[in-house]
Amino acid sequence: MTHLPLHYAPEVAEARASGTPLVALESTIITHGMPFPRNVETARAVEADIRAAGAVPATMAVLDGTLHVGLTPDQLDRLAGLDDVAKLSRADLAACLARGGHGATTVAATMIAAHLAGIEVFATGGIGGVHRGAELSFDISADLQELSRTPVTVVAAGAKAILDLPKTYEVLETLGVPVIAMGQDMLPAFWSRRSDIPAPLRMDSAAEVARAHRMRARIGLSGGQLVTNPIPEHDEIPQSDLAPLIDRALADAEAAGIAAKAVTPYLLDRIYALTQGRSLEANIALVRNNALLAAAIARELGNEPSMTG
Repeated sequence: MTHLPLHYAPEVAEARASGTPLVALESTIITHGMPFPRNVETARAVEADIRAAGAVPATMAVLDGTLHVGLTPDQLDRLAGLDDVAKLSRADLAACLARGGHGATTVAATMIAAHLAGIEVFATGGIGGVHRGAELSFDISADLQELSRTPVTVVAAGAKAILDLPKTYEVLETLGVPVIAMGQDMLPAFWSRRSDIPAPLRMDSAAEVARAHRMRARIGLSGGQLVTNPIPEHDEIPQSDLAPLIDRALADAEAAGIAAKAVTPYLLDRIYALTQGRSLEANIALVRNNALLAAAIARELGNEPSMTG
């Protein structure tokens, strides 16, 4: 792996040398997911949460054609201030590296980067999935395929609620991705603790998730796991409040001709406006909650022997 355009932040390099658990983090939350300065504040808070929970954060991003595994405070500030940052997934990660560009990693690209760096757990807000109307647009996130092929456990508050949730989870089932609800029998719905979709799997501890992660490797199954972690109760926005606002945002996006990678940021911005900022506060709370669970899983993986251990 020494020939890869990969650079470890000093904190990450030290953790690798000492065997300290690592948790991968995406960077689109900084460049495309939240307004300034909340984006930088949240990124720093999530990293601090992971450290406090006994692990080391590794925020992924491409700067000047180098894939950074962990960002220094100066690099995080620089990323937040750049105007020409690509939103990277599997299809364009290599091109950005080859061209010497700058890029923020989506769920799919972060999973790839984490696997290259030997990191087994990744915390995010919500995964992408099947967009509403996908039977006409064929708009399906690359995150779903990535979960089926890259052996990283992803902790999220479910798929983003702006998506077609039933179709998203049907695709994950078809792809053979384990979808685990943490501590409840129904899948969460991002800003809301519960959807009306029963969870295919339920687990109640980080240790269970770690054992399942190791077992997949032992029996030769490819791909990762999706751990859906419900937002804390006092931070949630009930589905009954959100549903009409999501419908309105979707109608606005269609009227404005928004498509492809621009859809999700547009919808999140519209829902932020329609909820008068409440969605952003919920988003921050769920990301931080997911980071804590991811750190616990990373610690437990250190207690579970690997396939070669």
